[in-house]
Amino acid sequence: MRLYRFLTGEDNSAFCHKVTEALNKGWELHGSPVYAFDAKAGVMRCGQAVVKEAEGTYAPDIKLGEQ
Repeated sequence: MRLYRFLTGEDNSAFCHKVTEALNKGWELHGSPVYAFDAKAGVMRCGQAVVKEAEGTYAPDIKLGEQ
């Protein structure tokens, strides 16, 4: 099955570590990162889609972060 996740967070090193951890768990980048300014919080937010091939059959209760 093919899995999809969209990682989000403030544009800081914690977000970079989140993406790096996913890559080291076998996830692959999917598309370009996106950025938006959160005017209420006064920070830049970013997101990155990642995909992964995994064994098994898809079910809505799959914990994608544990894959």
